[in-house]
Amino acid sequence: MGKQIILITGISGRIGSKVAEYFSQDYQIIGFDITPPVNQMVIFIKVDISSDESVLKGFEQLKKYYGDKIVSVIHLAAYYSFAEPESQKYDQITVKGTQRILKGLVDFQLEQFIFSSTMLIYKPTQPGVKITEDSAIAPSWGYPRSKTQTEQLIHEFRKGFSSINLRIAGVYDDKCHSIPLSNQMQRIFEKQIEAHLFSGNIHSGSSFVHMNDLVEAIGLCVKKRKELPEEINLLIGEAKTFSYDELQKKMAYSLYKKNWTTWRIPKPIAKIGAWFQDHLPFMKPSFIKPWMIQIADDHYELNISKAKKCLGWEPKKHVDEAILKWAEELKEKPLAWYKENGLNIPNFLKRKVQ
Repeated sequence: MGKQIILITGISGRIGSKVAEYFSQDYQIIGFDITPPVNQMVIFIKVDISSDESVLKGFEQLKKYYGDKIVSVIHLAAYYSFAEPESQKYDQITVKGTQRILKGLVDFQLEQFIFSSTMLIYKPTQPGVKITEDSAIAPSWGYPRSKTQTEQLIHEFRKGFSSINLRIAGVYDDKCHSIPLSNQMQRIFEKQIEAHLFSGNIHSGSSFVHMNDLVEAIGLCVKKRKELPEEINLLIGEAKTFSYDELQKKMAYSLYKKNWTTWRIPKPIAKIGAWFQDHLPFMKPSFIKPWMIQIADDHYELNISKAKKCLGWEPKKHVDEAILKWAEELKEKPLAWYKENGLNIPNFLKRKVQ
C-alpha cells in the first residue's frame, strides 16, 4: 500500500516548501501552485486557484492518478500585499479561491482541512493584555478581512472532515524573510533618519513566530487530527511580544553596540512624509505607506495556552535571539542579506563592494 496523501496549496511559497519537506518522508505530498516547487520529492499539479477551470482540472488529475483519499489539506495559497490596503485579489484568490478548493474536495474522502489564517483578524489590544481565540474579531484592512471571510466559508462548507484555523503571527526564519522586520533592520543599518521616527505608540508591538515552530505546529495538527475537535481555532505565535522600541534597540545594539532613540511623530506629518517619499522622483520609495500609519499603534500579544493544551506545542525560537544572528550576517555579508530579503541596495553599499 502506498503512502497516504497530504495536499498542500501554495506549495512553492516559503511556508509551503518547508511544510512539504517536513512531511515528505511519511506522506505522499501533492502540491497545487502556479509555479513548480524546488522540492523534487513532491508531485506538482499546476493549479491557479483564481480559476474555476484550473481548480477543476487539478482535482480531476489528482483523483485519476492518486485516488480520492486525502489525510489533510494544508491550505496556504492566498493573496498578500503591503502595497495597498485593499485589492480585488483578496476576494478573487483568498476567499473565492478557497471556495473553489472546498467545492473540488466534495468528491474526495478528506479527514482534515488546515487553513493558514492570521492573528490580524483580531481587534488590537494593549501592552500586557493578551489576545485569546475568543477575543473580539475586527479586521481593519483587506488581508485580515479576507481571512475572516474565508474562515466563515470553511465553517459553512465543512462536511465530513474536521477543520483547523491557525491564526498565525508574523513569520520569520534564520535569514529573516519578514518584510516588516527586514525593512526595520535596513533603516537602522543604513542609519536613515526614518529609523529614529515612528508614527505609532513605540511601546506597541506584534507577535512573531519562527518558520520551524510554525511547521512543527502544522505537523502536530496532522498527527493529532483524530484527537482534535471537529472545528478549532488556534493562535500560533510567540508568547512574548516585543515593542517596536525594544526591537529597535535590539537591532541597533546588535549592529552598532549603541543605544537607539526612537521618537514618535504625529500621524498627519508621517502621512505627508510617506506620500512625498512615494511620489517625488528624487526620493527612494519607502516601505512605509500612508495607509500603514493608521494601524501603527496596533498591538498584538498572544495567549498560546490553547495550542499548548491541544497540540502540546510551544515555540522553541524567539525573535530577539534571531536578531543577533541577522545582525552578524548583515555586517559580514550585507549584499547577500539585502538580496535574500529583496531589499533595495543603496549606492554606498554598491560602491563599498566595488
